[in-house]
Amino acid sequence: FFPSMRYHKTSTHRSQQINSRSLYRMKIIMFPFSLFTSSIKISDRIESLRDAESKLLEFAKTRFVPSPHDHHPHSTCSSHHHSFELFDTPIAPPSVVKDKNKKCQVFDDDEDVEHYSLHGVKVVNQQLLASSDDDVSSSSPAPLVLLHGYANGSLYFYRNLHGLSKFFGQIYALDMLGWGLSSRPRFNLHLQHTHNSNDDDDAANNNNSSNNDNDKVKSAEQFFVESLESWRRHHNLPKMTLAGHSMGGYLSVAYAEQYPQHVEKLILLSPVGVPQKVQEEDTQRVSSMPFYIRALIHTVRAMFNRGITPGYFLRSLPHSKSRDMVNGYITNRLPAITCEEEQQYLGEYLYQNSMLPGSGEDCLCDILTAGAFARVPLIDRIPEIKSGGSDENNGEEGLEVHFVYGENDWMDYRGGLDVQRLCHEKMQDRRTTTTTTRSAENNQSPPPKVFVHGVRNAGHLLMLENYQEFNAAMAIAAGREEDLPPGMSRSVEFVCDEVAAANAEGTTFRSSRKKVVMSEKDAAKFFRGGRFNRRESEQQKDDDAVIVEEKKE
Repeated sequence: FFPSMRYHKTSTHRSQQINSRSLYRMKIIMFPFSLFTSSIKISDRIESLRDAESKLLEFAKTRFVPSPHDHHPHSTCSSHHHSFELFDTPIAPPSVVKDKNKKCQVFDDDEDVEHYSLHGVKVVNQQLLASSDDDVSSSSPAPLVLLHGYANGSLYFYRNLHGLSKFFGQIYALDMLGWGLSSRPRFNLHLQHTHNSNDDDDAANNNNSSNNDNDKVKSAEQFFVESLESWRRHHNLPKMTLAGHSMGGYLSVAYAEQYPQHVEKLILLSPVGVPQKVQEEDTQRVSSMPFYIRALIHTVRAMFNRGITPGYFLRSLPHSKSRDMVNGYITNRLPAITCEEEQQYLGEYLYQNSMLPGSGEDCLCDILTAGAFARVPLIDRIPEIKSGGSDENNGEEGLEVHFVYGENDWMDYRGGLDVQRLCHEKMQDRRTTTTTTRSAENNQSPPPKVFVHGVRNAGHLLMLENYQEFNAAMAIAAGREEDLPPGMSRSVEFVCDEVAAANAEGTTFRSSRKKVVMSEKDAAKFFRGGRFNRRESEQQKDDDAVIVEEKKE
C-alpha cells in the first residue's frame, strides 16, 4: 500500500537503529492483533468477496457501457450481443508446490489436491466473432487474457470489460493462482535450480547467494506460469493477446519467455521489474523526500526484507483499522472514482481479497527487492523473447510488445523506452548480419518490436483512473485503431531517440500513427511520475525559472 516508495538501505548507524526499533515495536504490536484474524470464518470472507465481485460485474454490465456516440460507424459493439460469465477452471497444481502444501487453504470441500481452480470472468461479443468469421480481413484479435497486479483480482478491470469487447471478441480476466477466488495453496515451493551444478567449488561458493536468489525467482515464476499454461490448455486457446498489469505484467513476460508460440501480442500495463536498479538515482530520490516520508520508507522496506507483505500486515490489524486503511487507499489513490457505492464495493473487493489466507502474495520477496526492483530485471529478458509467429514474414517479424504507462505513473516509463532501444539495436545488428552467418547462428528469432504508450490523467492504476483512454491504448496495441470512434481520446505513443533517428519521418512501425508519435524528449515532459516525483520536478522548474529571471536582471 506504499507503491510510490523506492528503497535505499542507508549505511548510517542511526537509520539502522530506527529500523530495528520500529520493527521490534511492530512485531510486539502485531502479535495480539493477529488474534483478530480468526474471529471471522474464511467461508464468510469468501461469501463477502463473491458479493463484491458480483456487484463490480454488475457495474461492468450497466455503468461502463460505451454510449452510442462512442461507437465507430461500423462498430459491432452492442449490449444485446454480449455475455458475461464467471468461471472456475480446473488446472494441474504447479510442479514447484511441495506435496505437503498442496491442499487449498480456503475451500474446505477441496480435498482433491490433484487439481486446483483458476477463477475469472469471461466476456464474449458474439456479433464481433460472427463478423470476423464472415470477413477474414476484419478478423478479431486473439482472445484477450488479462492478468491483474499484486494483491488485486480479475474484477479490477470492471471498468474496461465492456469497452474492450468492441475490439476483442473474447476476453478472459483471471484471478491468478493464490489470489482472488482461485485456489490458495501455501507458497512453499521447491527451488528450481538455474545454475550449472558442474561449476568448481570456489565459484559455486562465491555465487551461492546469487544462485539461490535466481532459484527463488524461477520457482516463484513457475508457480504462476505453469498454472496459466494449464488454464490455457483447458480452454484450448492456440493464441492469446496477453496483457498484465504491474506484477501481472512481469509474470506475462515470464510466460512469454517459455511459451512464445501461444502469445500473439504482449501488452505490459505499467509493469513492475523492468529497469536495473541504479543505486545513485534511488538514493537521490529518497533523500529528496520529507523526513517523515523517508522514515516511513525505511520502516516499510525493513518489513519487506523480513517477508511482511501488505496482506500479512492488514490481517494483523483489528478489523476496523484494516478496513480504514483499505478505504483510505481507495479514496486517496483513486480520486477518479467519485461514486460512493462504487468506492464501497471496490474497497470491499480489495479488503476481502487481502484478508483471505496468503498465498500468491508471498511471491513478493522472491521476485522483487525492496523498492520494487526485480531480482532478474525484465530489461535484459524481453529482448530475448522469441517470436512465436509463422514463417510468412521470412522470420523477420518479432513479437509485438506494448508498454502502457499512466501520465502520473510511479513506474518508470524509461524502462519501456530502454527496452525499445535494446530491441532496435539488436534488430539493426541482425540486419547487418549476412545470410551465411545467420544460418550458422541457427537462424535466431528476431527481437520483439516494442511500442511505448502514455495514458493521460492516470497513474499506476490507469485502467481505473482513465478507463476510456486506457481502452483506446489497448485497441491501438491490438491493431484496431481504425475501429476507435472519431471523437475518442487516444493514448500517446513515444519512441526512443535511436528509433526516431532511424526513420526519416520519426515514425514507429505503425505508419497510421505518424501524426501522434512523440520523441523521447516529449516523453520526459509528458510523464510526471508519482506524487513526490512531481513535487521534485515542479520545484526544479521553479528553481530554473528563478535562475532565468536572475540572468535577465
